[in-house]
Amino acid sequence: MSAKQKNAIKPSREEDYAEWYQEVIKEADLAEHSSIRGCMVIKPWGYGIWENMQKILNEKIKKTGHQNAYFPLFVPLSLFEKEAEHVEGFAKECAVVTHTRLEKNKEGKLVPVDKLETPLIVRPTSEMIIGQTFAKWIESYRDLPLLINQWANIVRWEMRPRLFLRTTEFLWQEGHTVHATSEEADNKAKEMLSMYTDFSENILAMPSVSGIKTESDKFPGAVATYTFEAMMQDKKALQGGTSHFLGQNFSKSCDIKFMSEKGQEEFGWMTSWGVTSRLIGAVIMTHSDDDGLVLPPKIAPAHVVLLPVIHNEEMKSKVLSFCQKLADEMQKQTFGENKIEVIIDSRDIRGGEKKWQWIKKGIPLRIEIGPRDMEKNNFPIARRDKAHNEYSFLSKEDLIKEVQNILEDIQKNIFYKAKQFMQDNIFDISTKDELYSFFTPKNTQKAEIHGGFALCHLADTPENEKILKEDLSVSFRCLPFDLGQETGKCLFTGTECAQKVLVAKSY
Repeated sequence: MSAKQKNAIKPSREEDYAEWYQEVIKEADLAEHSSIRGCMVIKPWGYGIWENMQKILNEKIKKTGHQNAYFPLFVPLSLFEKEAEHVEGFAKECAVVTHTRLEKNKEGKLVPVDKLETPLIVRPTSEMIIGQTFAKWIESYRDLPLLINQWANIVRWEMRPRLFLRTTEFLWQEGHTVHATSEEADNKAKEMLSMYTDFSENILAMPSVSGIKTESDKFPGAVATYTFEAMMQDKKALQGGTSHFLGQNFSKSCDIKFMSEKGQEEFGWMTSWGVTSRLIGAVIMTHSDDDGLVLPPKIAPAHVVLLPVIHNEEMKSKVLSFCQKLADEMQKQTFGENKIEVIIDSRDIRGGEKKWQWIKKGIPLRIEIGPRDMEKNNFPIARRDKAHNEYSFLSKEDLIKEVQNILEDIQKNIFYKAKQFMQDNIFDISTKDELYSFFTPKNTQKAEIHGGFALCHLADTPENEKILKEDLSVSFRCLPFDLGQETGKCLFTGTECAQKVLVAKSY
């Protein structure tokens, strides 16, 4: 690809954002569709991103006092249906196991036999199966708080799959806690949301708006759902993760009781909270460009690629030996919570093709090393947060000394770029006409601004939700904690609203 090439990914974000997203995943070699509809194969570079997310988040979870455990993949239907509101929320997404084994029929085809007395639900979430276990573990207030986390896979039948964003099977962590008081449980739910937003900002370099979900959009069976909503480059919202204050709904369904200090039997107060491999999709859409994937260095599977420039066999061993020594020196250092990972790409392919493969994979730093560079002790360095043909030059000694600072600068740079984009596309909307113009500029009088996050006074009612969905294809995202706190009248009904709600198109 020549330096004149406009971009490596076709189509561009502006031409077709949805197709651009799929092409970034393909060209970065992150994942591919499985032969099983709705499922995906996460390839090594993509899974490396998830492993780093998991490692960092796992440590954060443990530092808040939680322990990891593992619970069954299957949930008996008889148990699942004990929490009516919960069942209704997931019923259309459930995969159900009804038989235990296969036999060949007369035609030689395998058919299911031995029908189960009680069908088993393949885990869409684990509140009920974990709650049943907690009921056996808890007897006294001395057993509380119980703080448990699980890393697992989840199955929710998905009719319109999209890699990482919506798949039938996905990866996640789910935390589940039980407390002696309502206040303690609610505070825990808020604490875990704060942990997520810190992870999003400082590790994923992804800014967000945090708040409480509206009544119509909260988790089935929860008293309150807290969320953080990130803005993608097409100005749509993506729910990054949620934390739920469950009250006593699930403890009553699962009979989770404890003897209080006063000697009275009480139901526990519960929370649950989780994020998924969907965050990989969020990172792609927040940071990537028309040349491919852009990764925050703190989650990159590798931080630096050394590209040997070898024109004859005579210099090959000398250049590769130099690369290995440089890699060894860099890998003695750490960045974030991991050691710096360096790849030496000595494959026998054209230099331009090799360079573009790494650009599209989003590796933070590329360093070209040839005999002349070694002779001059001056090496060209390319950063993924800069133009593909923009280079700076450093000596070997300065490379080793500065690599941590460069990676930190890339991390900060892509965060501030994303933060500025989000701030530039959050608008206060004060009339119904403004709201319609904001989300449908082609069908209304031309607006100076359109698309993004709208902050406006709207009552949290099913009627308003229906209007937003049917007329504008948008939804309530949350009642923000730090934005739109002023009271006002609903744009549709004129009723008093305590604060503004965040409204957006979403994934």
